[in-house]
Amino acid sequence: MLPLHSKDEGYQPGFRLKAKISGWFRAVFSDPTSRNLFMFLILNLSFAFVELLYGVWTNSLGLISDSFHMFFDCTALLAGLAASVVSRWRANERFSYGYVRAEVLAGFINGLFLVFIAFFIFSEAIERLVEPPEVKHERLFVVSVLGFFVNLVGIFAFHHGHAHGGGGHGHSHSNGGVGHGHSHGHGHSHGHGHSHGSDSEEKHSHSGGNKQILQGVFLHIMADTLGSVGVIVSAVLMHYFGWMIADPICSMFISILIFVSVIPLLRDSVSVLMMRTPYALDEALPACYQRVSNLEGVYSVQEPHFWTLCSEVYIGMVKLEVAPAADTKYILSQTHNIFTQAGVRQLYVQVDYATM
Repeated sequence: MLPLHSKDEGYQPGFRLKAKISGWFRAVFSDPTSRNLFMFLILNLSFAFVELLYGVWTNSLGLISDSFHMFFDCTALLAGLAASVVSRWRANERFSYGYVRAEVLAGFINGLFLVFIAFFIFSEAIERLVEPPEVKHERLFVVSVLGFFVNLVGIFAFHHGHAHGGGGHGHSHSNGGVGHGHSHGHGHSHGHGHSHGSDSEEKHSHSGGNKQILQGVFLHIMADTLGSVGVIVSAVLMHYFGWMIADPICSMFISILIFVSVIPLLRDSVSVLMMRTPYALDEALPACYQRVSNLEGVYSVQEPHFWTLCSEVYIGMVKLEVAPAADTKYILSQTHNIFTQAGVRQLYVQVDYATM
């Protein structure tokens, strides 16, 4: 862009890039989760290079595989870091629920990374099990212990978030129920009501949780810790007993533990992405349907749909067939209360009047 005045400076894209980068850093360091992710990312990446170089020098599969695992961890940490920032973006016309599902995508990506890592380590371990190479075990112990302490830092940093992580998501409106009806010439009428809150004024907010982000990161760090423990154990066994086969056996054991530990994360993230009914509501929903069916004027509960928006944020919709003279405001209010007690944050209720 040309300057408009002789004293004006020309357009310098570097300043805009600098402003964007500083904005990203502010977004990262403004949240404890993203700040911890960033700091551990730097620590993990630095030590991954140390492990890789030392693993090549000592010809240790356990150390090399653990370093590759740490590199994948850095990718997973980067994905989690991006998701923790993106999930806080505000909702807009095109993304009316905001970007809170970024945490689910991050959990799914982390799970796939872990499966790939487990398969890579297991396949390499089988190859070395058939032909065990010479491993310079005397050089392994120090770097593996250092790696173990690095991973302990990550465990203590993210264990609290993994155990108590998650966020809140509230979606409510000031009107307790709104009903409207229209009739058709074929002799029956339909009414539709949507209940999102009580009759009092309530706030409308979206807030994404970080539960699956933290779960994925925690699993990666736990797998790294197991890798370091495996290298330490194999180094001790090779040093004192000369068991060169200990290196691939420990690697196989670690890969199996990684694969088993990642199954719950993949199951949960796939269930959310595939819009499965939340596991937490499997037992509560039938009782809710029964209670709603027992309300005065309600004939049946039809077409129930419930899904997870993000961690522990459940949304649902149901259609109720009611008597023509039923009190729809009462039915909508009670239906909302029943499902709120079960943990549903946002509920859409459609009311259909039965044919006379």
